[in-house]
Amino acid sequence: MTSRLALLALLALAAPADAKDNCPTPLEPPSQAQMAEFMKAAKDRGALWTITKDGRTSYLYGTIHLGRMEWMFPGPKLMSALQGVGAVAVEVDVTAPDTGPQMMAAMAAAPPIALTDTDRARLAKLFEAECLPAGALDAFHPVMQVITVSALMGRREGLHPELAQESTLTGFARAANRPVVALESIALQMDTLLPKDAATARTAFEEGLRDLEAPDARQKMKHIAEVWERGDLEAMDTIEEVCQCEPTALQREGYLRLNDGRNPGLARRIAEEHMKSVPVLAAVGILHMTGDKALPKLLAEMGFEVTRIAY
Repeated sequence: MTSRLALLALLALAAPADAKDNCPTPLEPPSQAQMAEFMKAAKDRGALWTITKDGRTSYLYGTIHLGRMEWMFPGPKLMSALQGVGAVAVEVDVTAPDTGPQMMAAMAAAPPIALTDTDRARLAKLFEAECLPAGALDAFHPVMQVITVSALMGRREGLHPELAQESTLTGFARAANRPVVALESIALQMDTLLPKDAATARTAFEEGLRDLEAPDARQKMKHIAEVWERGDLEAMDTIEEVCQCEPTALQREGYLRLNDGRNPGLARRIAEEHMKSVPVLAAVGILHMTGDKALPKLLAEMGFEVTRIAY
C-alpha cells in the first residue's frame, strides 16, 4: 500500500459496483448494535509513536489506505492519543472541495499514452472483474486507471478504500471540532505518481497491468493488510517484502520516489505543525516509517525524542 490509494478513494468510489451476484458486497453503515460491538472489541493496530520536542508531545501514526469495518474504531492507545491532541494531520485531505479538480488537471497535463485494442481489452477485463461500469474511468490517465483498479481489488477480502484510516481519523477530528491539516498538496502527490515522459508512462502502465493480472494480486494485498494490522515494520522494510516480488528498475525507482523521496518534506511539515500552539497527531502511510529515510529516523535527527508505543 502506498499513499496513492488515499488519493484515489474520492474518485474511484464515484463509480459504484454493479449489482451482480459475483460483485463485492456493497458497504452499509453499521447498525447501533454493531457499532457497540466494534467499540467494545476495538484494539490498537498499525504503529504509533510519541514525538516530543520543546516540552510538547505529539504523535506519529502509521496508517494503511484501505480498511475493514472494525478498523474504524480506534483502540485504547490511539484513542488516548486522539483525545490528547488539538489537530490531526494527514498526507492530503481528500475531502477538500478542490481535490477532484486538481487531480483531473494533473492527469490532463500528464504525458498521454495511446492505448491499443489489446490494452483496452485487458483493462475492460479488469474493470469487469471489479464491477466497474463500462466507461467509468475513461476520463482518467491510463496509469491512474490501473492505480484505481488496484485500490478496489481488496474489496473481496473485506478491504475497502473508503474505510482507510485517514477517513476515520479526519472524521474523529471534525466530530470533535478539531482542525484537519494537510501535510502535502494534491499537486505534489500527483506529480509523484504520474511519470514525466510518455515512454516511462507506457512502461508503468504495462507493469501495472501485469501486476493486477497476476493470480496472487489480491492475496498480496491481504498480506500487506495483515502485516500493517500487527504493526510489523520488519516485514515491510524493503520493496521486495512489500511487493513480494523481484521489482523492476522502474518499480524500485517509483517506490523510492513515493516513500524516501517525500519523507524529508513530510518530516518538515510534521515538525512545523508540532511547533504550533497545540500537539498534533500526524497520520502517514506506514511504509513511510520504514527504510533508510523512515520518518521516525528523520524526526529524531531533527531533535525529536521518538518513542514507539507498545501495544
